[in-house]
Parts: sequence; C-alpha cells; structure tokens
Amino acid sequence: MQVYHGSYTPIEDIDLSKCQLNKDFGQGFYVTKYRAQAESWAEISGKNHDNEGFVTEFTYYDTAFTENLYKVKHFEAYNDEWLDFVIMNRNPFSPNPAHDYDIVEGPVVDDKVQRRITRYLDGEMTREEFFRQLTKYPEPTHQICFCTQRSLLVLKKTGSRKDIFNIEDIGEKILEQLILDFDIDEDKATDMFFSSATFEQLSDKKTDFYQKSWQEIYDTLKDELKK
Repeated sequence: MQVYHGSYTPIEDIDLSKCQLNKDFGQGFYVTKYRAQAESWAEISGKNHDNEGFVTEFTYYDTAFTENLYKVKHFEAYNDEWLDFVIMNRNPFSPNPAHDYDIVEGPVVDDKVQRRITRYLDGEMTREEFFRQLTKYPEPTHQICFCTQRSLLVLKKTGSRKDIFNIEDIGEKILEQLILDFDIDEDKATDMFFSSATFEQLSDKKTDFYQKSWQEIYDTLKDELKK
C-alpha cells in the first residue's frame, strides 16, 4: 500500500521520540492512504515554517502485520470505541503510551471533529448528537499511526534500495520452531519471542540483525533462553 506523510520537511529517517504526544492514536508516526489529505497536512505545516510543505511517499507492507505477530487496531469508521480511544490518547494525564498497540488505523480528528469532541466533553452535546452531526460530512479521512519502533520495519520510503524485512515470514518460522523445541503452545512461544532481547535487536534497523537468516536469529534466541 502506498501511504503519504505531510510535513514542513521531507522525511528521511523516522524518530518516534520526536513525534508529538497526545495525538489521536497516541505518539507515533502518522501517514494516510489519501495523498490529498497529506498535501493538506503539508500545506498547514509548511505555512507554520515559512515554506510550501512536503509530502513524503512510503510503501507500507501491511501484509507483514498479522494479529498473531503484532498488536494492530483497526477502526473502520467513527464509532463509540474510536471516540473513547481518541479521548484517552488526547488526555494529557494519560500515561505515555496510553495503549500497547504497535499500529492503529482509522478516521482522523480534523478541526470539525475536534470542535465536536470538545463540545461533547464539555457536556454541550450528547454522544448520540456527536455521531449524528458527523454523518453530515461524508468525505472520508484516514490515518495510520506507527506507534512502536518495530512497526517501522514494514514502512519504507518509496524508492529506497534497502532490503525489505519480511517479519511475518521470519516470525512465523521462529514461533513454529519454538513450539517444537520447547513443547509449548503458540501463546507461550509468542510471549517468549516478543519479550526477548533478541527481538529487540531484531526490531532495531540500525543493527542490520534483520538481514540475517531466520535460523541465525533463532540460534541467537536459543542462546539467550539458555541463560
């Protein structure tokens, strides 16, 4: 999937620590599948920095995300669960992070939605009226938030010559081998893998560990588990 990020500057490297807190889906790197929406973001951001803004295109390898390997949340439309999730993330008193999802996808809180959220929180409208008013604006919005460092492994700047890390393929092979070697169920194998230092190293693109074969990665994991 091609996705776009609008900003006042082209994006070369993504640093999650520099991403804003208390956004719709929490702190993270945001993109959209709608280029026009990214262009609007770029225009607004550019005006604040005295330039025209820039849109950076990425390829999102969304097939690498599965419910089995990563924690992913999809909001198909504005609904009660979406509203509660946004309010939680936008609350400055919520812990950071306020959730443990690797990636979250759903509608955007733009100015008109924000005004209605404020009125709802101030008790000036009911939840039912909030959603009723949103139906007056049929234009679609979309955003994807990459919330964790490991989630960035499947987001590559379009045209990049870097090798694509197929985390789904490697992860499934390692989980299968853990189940066989340790005689455990899939849930236990998943916990062992994702809580390991080996996985942390695998998630860090700077280490180039992801370029090793799954067998080499698994050997490292086994050595860690023996300690």
